[in-house]
Amino acid sequence: MNKDNSDTSVRIDKWIWAARFFKTRSLAKSAIENGKVLIHGQKCKPSRTISGGETLTIRRGDDVKQILILILSEHRGSAPEAQKLYQETDESIERGEQRTADRKALRDSMPVSVRPNKKQRRQIHRFLDN
Repeated sequence: MNKDNSDTSVRIDKWIWAARFFKTRSLAKSAIENGKVLIHGQKCKPSRTISGGETLTIRRGDDVKQILILILSEHRGSAPEAQKLYQETDESIERGEQRTADRKALRDSMPVSVRPNKKQRRQIHRFLDN
């Protein structure tokens, strides 16, 4: 991804869209307006300019990522190129792994419900009719 040589700052809504945190710029803009994206722990406007080295906190559902901006770009590229734009903090990675482990443990502890097959349905109907 090319770093913008003309400017040393980029609008935050363009950058998080280019870094592929959101599918469209309008989704990125609404997330910023709703306080899901924080710069150094504070709310901001979509038109706020960012520069390299700033810390962002991005919340999408239960997933919260804390990232450090490495490269600025206004242009959306491939996913491998977008991952070069930022670095996720170590504590954010650890929290994500812990949440994943918790979800997996919860899923494994829940009983699996299987629909009855045709024979079992007939047996259920016979039992209920008597």
